[in-house]
Amino acid sequence: MQLAFTKMHGAGNDFVVLDATRAPIALSAAQLRLLADRHFGVGADQILMVEPPPSSEVDFRYRIFNADGGEVEQCGNGARCFVAYVHGKGLTDKRRIRVQTLSGIIEPELQADGRVTVDMGAPVFNLPQVPFDASGLSPRQVDAWEQWPLDIDGATAWISVLSMGNPHAVQRVDDVDAAPVHSDGPRIEHHPRFPKRVNAGFMQIVDAHHIRLRVWERGAGETLACGTGACAAVVAGLRHGWLRDSVDVETRGGLLTIAWAGPGQPVHMTGPAAFVFDGLIALPDLP
Repeated sequence: MQLAFTKMHGAGNDFVVLDATRAPIALSAAQLRLLADRHFGVGADQILMVEPPPSSEVDFRYRIFNADGGEVEQCGNGARCFVAYVHGKGLTDKRRIRVQTLSGIIEPELQADGRVTVDMGAPVFNLPQVPFDASGLSPRQVDAWEQWPLDIDGATAWISVLSMGNPHAVQRVDDVDAAPVHSDGPRIEHHPRFPKRVNAGFMQIVDAHHIRLRVWERGAGETLACGTGACAAVVAGLRHGWLRDSVDVETRGGLLTIAWAGPGQPVHMTGPAAFVFDGLIALPDLP
């Protein structure tokens, strides 16, 4: 199978983008894993699929597959690359589009300076919807919102739990460079209290308008940037009274800017989207 693709990245979070608007593309989990493999495939954190709109209410359907081959609900950095891709490839002349994802409709907009702003929708705090099993746990209040104790091999991590279309567990750390991302990240991801697994965020607050962030992503491991993780961290910081207004999020791959007006309001994320190269790969038939 000969498959055309485009390699892109948003603040170092890298993607293989596939155009399925002209003909359907059906790939097995094994083929998706091969595409994402950095030694034997193209290499990517996620595979993004551009598909025709399922209804007249949207312009496209946007599907996201993690490097492990599993389909997920949302990817913020991918959303920025998505609108840059469909505009750059001539699939639309709109700079603002409506896109159907597994978790709902989002509206990314290509700015004049080449950066992209994405309306990521309102965060979800209802624990069963995240989903998070809080049975038997006693939270602590930090400002107007609770943190939950999570047992990690006998130690307690205090986490803020929410969904940005995908589940997030955010914890505050003193030094993000020294944070146990690679030891605690996978333990949090697979913790039994998160039945659909979770993205684990480690946030260092520099000041009320600036944080540093690392995220262990569900199904991908640590990435250079995580858009929904940046949104989740800023929302958590705002609700806990640590942050104010618009916040710059410094990731290992670049800078994102997140703004949120409060409960019930959408989160807006602005950041880069870059083309790397176009290519063609021969994919073997894999179950």
